[in-house]
Amino acid sequence: MSEIANDHQSWVSLLESDSRLKVVTVEIEDPGSLIPMLPDSEILLWLRRGEGLLGFGEALRVEFSGLNRFRDASTFWRNTAETANVENELTEPGTGLVAFGSFSFSSGSQTPSVLVVPRRLLGRKNGRAWLTTFELVPSVVEQLVAKNVQIAGEQLSEDGFKQAVSIALERIRDGQLEKVVLARDLVGEVSTDFDLADTVGSLSLGYPDCWTFAIDNFFGSSPETLVQVHSGAVSARVLAGSAARGVDANADMNASIELATSGKDQDEHEFAVQSVVASLRPHCVSVTASDTPFTIRLPNLWHLASDVLGELSDESSSLDLVEALHPTAAVAGSPTEAALALIEELEPFDRGRYAGPVGWIDARGDGEWAIALRCAQLGESGSIRSIAGAGIVEGSIPEKELAETKLKFKPIADLLGDRLH
Repeated sequence: MSEIANDHQSWVSLLESDSRLKVVTVEIEDPGSLIPMLPDSEILLWLRRGEGLLGFGEALRVEFSGLNRFRDASTFWRNTAETANVENELTEPGTGLVAFGSFSFSSGSQTPSVLVVPRRLLGRKNGRAWLTTFELVPSVVEQLVAKNVQIAGEQLSEDGFKQAVSIALERIRDGQLEKVVLARDLVGEVSTDFDLADTVGSLSLGYPDCWTFAIDNFFGSSPETLVQVHSGAVSARVLAGSAARGVDANADMNASIELATSGKDQDEHEFAVQSVVASLRPHCVSVTASDTPFTIRLPNLWHLASDVLGELSDESSSLDLVEALHPTAAVAGSPTEAALALIEELEPFDRGRYAGPVGWIDARGDGEWAIALRCAQLGESGSIRSIAGAGIVEGSIPEKELAETKLKFKPIADLLGDRLH
């Protein structure tokens, strides 16, 4: 398969061609679970509480990069939807024309952002299930499929991470910024018999309330909804502030209460909520957020969470809102530009798609997008890398922030054992 340049011209050429996607969706008997149907490779998955989308193969793949990667992807998708020939007997979101997407955190990343339309797609939601098939002119498929890009990065040691946190705290005390999210990475190797389907299936079963995703050998289970758009209704779930689960029921309850009453975590959370609200307001009639954050429980962590709701006031698609929202203060910091500059200075690696948007979009512009957290990227030669971060604000303690990253590595580290170091 031929490799294409990751630039504006590569997808403009498709828009100017005579190619058309033929899309057919039919209702099928509910299979009960998508996990047993996971293919051995090239997994395309979006799943939570047993409902979601499972794709097979690639009918269409386009990569984007640079500052305009979201806008270029949105323009491409609008044109693709307008020209597609769609037969769809259902009206559920996620039926008809659908693409899976995963975007890099940074505009300068060497890892491309991608939209992928599968050859076949199984979906299930609210007791209904469907099968969608996608066809494209073979010559165009050959033109648009590009090779995977292996992430290259330098590992940030535990001591290096604590030093970076200390530097960030100095900048915060100097008034240069209020919050920054710093990350560190773990790298390793997997054997030739590594089973990605089994790994992803275990993540889905172990973290049922998270969005389990897989695209381009990038996989994980994220607890944070960046944005959902369904028939004009907009929602997001903001997570910022976390604490380890207790060893018994009393300790667990105390951990939840301590998190809910922590001034440091409340401040960190408020930065994240306000960044989402401010980004959605230009596109919504009204935007409301939870009066006070609530705690949600995952197998390894408590999180502070707030739900944000709105109603679209313009023609924005879910991908347009992704562009407006990314990066939120939950994964970058506040003010955004100052935080991004400090991340660039203190993190000696390319985040790739970690903390970037991942999800799906359909022909109506509806879609579901999460922030890619609790995740890992498989490389071409058996390499694997996972990244986890912590929000640094006034009052942060380097040792505690390091401990937080260890907890956030747990979903992936538990599955990979000593492969990560």
